[in-house]
Amino acid sequence: MNPLSHGHRTALSVNVNKVALVRNTRHLGIPSVLRAARLCLQAGANGITVHPRPDERHIRASDVHELAQLMKDWPDREYNIEGNPSQNLMDFIRQVRPHQATFVPDSEDQFTSDHGWSFPQDAARLAPLTAECQALGVRVSLFMDPVPAQMAQARAVGADRVELYTEPYAAAWGTDRQALQLERYRAAAQAALDVGLGVNAGHDLNRDNLAAFVRGVPGVLEVSIGHALIADALELGYVATVQAYQACIDKGFENSELIAASA
Repeated sequence: MNPLSHGHRTALSVNVNKVALVRNTRHLGIPSVLRAARLCLQAGANGITVHPRPDERHIRASDVHELAQLMKDWPDREYNIEGNPSQNLMDFIRQVRPHQATFVPDSEDQFTSDHGWSFPQDAARLAPLTAECQALGVRVSLFMDPVPAQMAQARAVGADRVELYTEPYAAAWGTDRQALQLERYRAAAQAALDVGLGVNAGHDLNRDNLAAFVRGVPGVLEVSIGHALIADALELGYVATVQAYQACIDKGFENSELIAASA
């Protein structure tokens, strides 16, 4: 099923954590997180994502606020702040009120996000935090593994969207498990759509595997991409890289108008 059948082109949100990680290795303020975000937006990125961890290993509190000011100059783009709502995330949500809060079940010392929320175990603590964000006008997305049976429970706690954790898909790319993994994500996304959830995706998506993902997984509203995109930008520059990722998304939608017209 092509995602256009749900009426939306997939948006590209650039995660600038890795820019901050390089900056933090010295005390010179370069590379600039703010400049990176501005260049990505100028190149056509649909949004900016940050994941400010409590230890500030990359994104700092000051970055969160400076980026919030920058985004005011781009009213048609979205600001997404990720994190564990039991740690420091909710303070940023209350202060900044981004377009979207993505709840991620990371421990404070976790190297990178590597699993989603589990229900019913996490329901009781997520429901009131979800409601608080929504009362502030902030959309809530829950970081989830591609398990169809979990989607109705994510909706039950009040989430607006889920972000499908895509590392298993990326790891299977180019192997005999590729089609099987893509089917897992297709089924999970369809289950989310069936209960009224929007679908986001992220983790290890890149220029090789992105087009096939947005073509094969229904209704993907947003992909959040950081590591691969910033690595590509080291060689290509921010502008060319954002344009290349947008071209991948466009490739995933090739012939979609004909498909939609014939549906």
